[in-house]
Amino acid sequence: DVQLQASGGGLVLAGGSLRLSCATSGFPFSEYFIGWFRQAPGKEREGLSCITTNDGSTYYADSVKGRFTTFSDNAKNTVYLQMNSLKPEDTAVYYCAAATVWNRDSGCTHYNYWGQGTQVTVSS
Repeated sequence: DVQLQASGGGLVLAGGSLRLSCATSGFPFSEYFIGWFRQAPGKEREGLSCITTNDGSTYYADSVKGRFTTFSDNAKNTVYLQMNSLKPEDTAVYYCAAATVWNRDSGCTHYNYWGQGTQVTVSS
């Protein structure tokens, strides 16, 4: 079975950091691109980042560029999202997903697999 399990969320003060993990299984990790998304209550889902697991190329949305970093541990089939300088507006449920199309300028598309989310709450 395909699984993407996001974990590492929690409650943090503004200015703090969290590292999310996306543990995957059941599909060829090196053939997919892994993206991170978030969705806050009453808002649309927002794409944050994407990484090519074969060479580590990354894409970031402007809203998180310079604060969030995504990287992979291919031996563990796991992708991480390091979130620094967190703001209250970063509060959301964070998801990871696996895509088949990569674009250096616009990120990943054609997401085939989605995981359950992890809640991140940033208090002021």
